[in-house]
Amino acid sequence: MNLAALETFLAVVRAGNLNRAAEQLNVTQSTVTARLDALDEALGQTLLVRSRKGTQLTKAGFAFQRHAELMLQTWEQGRKSVGLPKGFSGIVSLACEPELWTGIGERWIETVQADHADLAVEVWPGDAASLRRWLASGLVDAAISLEPLTGDGIVGRAPLRDRLLQVATVDREVRSWDEAYIYVDLGPAFRRAHSLTWPGDDTPRITFGSSHWALAHLLAKGGSAYLPWRLSAPHVEAGRLFPVRGAPAFERLVHCGWREASAGLYPWLADTFPASFEA
Repeated sequence: MNLAALETFLAVVRAGNLNRAAEQLNVTQSTVTARLDALDEALGQTLLVRSRKGTQLTKAGFAFQRHAELMLQTWEQGRKSVGLPKGFSGIVSLACEPELWTGIGERWIETVQADHADLAVEVWPGDAASLRRWLASGLVDAAISLEPLTGDGIVGRAPLRDRLLQVATVDREVRSWDEAYIYVDLGPAFRRAHSLTWPGDDTPRITFGSSHWALAHLLAKGGSAYLPWRLSAPHVEAGRLFPVRGAPAFERLVHCGWREASAGLYPWLADTFPASFEA
């Protein structure tokens, strides 16, 4: 088993097709096939069902996928640790949900870089499940997530509160319904609170699962939406957006966690996360 075989397996999983994976890896399809065959032989299991329509993970492949990810990430982390640029004493790493980067992840990296110039910093995007797995395995030192980060050797502060305000591209009072309203799925707690506050049967013209995409669409096309205040505040200050007067505000919890072992190496790690958050 080698790193190229692991990389190829994961590329095929992501692409869902041998040809596309070969293009991404800049190798021939026969090379991709040979690497997958070698991996199957080494494990004694078939990891992928391959057909003209594409590829699908087998039960063994599904179980092996996360281990392949961990092995490649461990190799990358080890490679970086022994190949630090001159002048750096180590690497501290953060995993962050993309939804929480602006105004929260950004502040973390700014704090670390300002106070610990001797350290290199790496940041990895991922969903909550990936963040918990990376944190538990030691692939990252700390994480910022919309879901609790728990496990042996993992600690964290009380959750931060992310303010969610309705903003619009015109200055106006709250309405029972806005035909140009954009619904942003900001998590289970928001969905419940939103449905109780706005119980009507009207359907939004468009729904986004990303605050950043919703913001870009709102600025380009106009309308209104609930967005994290840390994301919309700069545009309010610039006069591009306006808080909708009278619209109720909501909030969601943001969880910050870190490894006890990492805090042993970096005693200041807990202080990089605020005890409270205000955009």
